[in-house]
Amino acid sequence: MRFTSEQRFDDGVIEREFTLGEIPGTLWTPASAAPAPLILMAHNNGLPKGAARLVARARHSAAHGYAVATIDAPGCGDRPRSDADEQARADIGRAMRAGEPVDEIFEAFIGPLVEKAVPEWRTTLDALLALPEIDGPVGYSGWAAVGIGLAAVEPRIRAAGLFAGGFVPRAQREEARRVTVPLLFLLQWDDEGNPRQRALDLFDAFGSTEKTLHANLGGHVGTPWFEVEDGNRFYDRHLR
Repeated sequence: MRFTSEQRFDDGVIEREFTLGEIPGTLWTPASAAPAPLILMAHNNGLPKGAARLVARARHSAAHGYAVATIDAPGCGDRPRSDADEQARADIGRAMRAGEPVDEIFEAFIGPLVEKAVPEWRTTLDALLALPEIDGPVGYSGWAAVGIGLAAVEPRIRAAGLFAGGFVPRAQREEARRVTVPLLFLLQWDDEGNPRQRALDLFDAFGSTEKTLHANLGGHVGTPWFEVEDGNRFYDRHLR
C-alpha cells in the first residue's frame, strides 16, 4: 500500500489517498492516536470513491472515531473501462431514457463487476489491517451487492449496513442466505429504480438473526442524514 497524498481537516480527520497495485483508494482516520475499528465503505453500483455523498458519510464516521476506507471498483471511478463496460453503460442509459427494462443489462454488467470487486476488497482489507492506526474489528457500509459477496466469504466482517437502492445480481440474492452478521438495511420506499418488493424479499433472505430494516419515504437519493448517525450507533454496538 502506497500513500500518495494527505489532508488534515479542522475536526482532526486525516484523509489519505492510496494505491494498492492497480487499486486506488481513500482512507480516513480519526484524530485520536489510538488504533481504530475499520469500516469499509462502497458506493452503489460502483460509483466513484470520490462521490460527494460517500465522502460525507466517510468523514462523519471518521470524526465519530472510525477508520473508513473506500476503493474504486474495477472499471469505475478513475480506473480504465473495457469496451464491454462502455457498451453496458451506454445500453443502460439508452434503455432508461426509453423507459425500457434494464434488469438484464444490469445483471450482465454488475454481476461480473461484483465478482472482480470482492477479491480486491479482501486484498485491501489485508493491507489496511496491517497499518498501526487500524485495529479492527471490521464493518461494511454501502452497496448491498458487494457487501453481500464480501460478508458471505470474509469472517473479519462483523456487521454490515447495506443500501437497498443499488442493483443486486441474482447470485448475490442467493448468497444473502449465507450472510449471518448483524445487519442494518436501508430502503427508500419510493425508489424509482428499485422495486420495493424485491428489496423486501432480499431483506427476508438474509440469514442474520439480528437484522433491522429502516424504510424512509422518498426517492433513490433521499436517504435522510439521520440514517448516517444511526449507522454510527449501529457500528458502535458491534465494533466496539
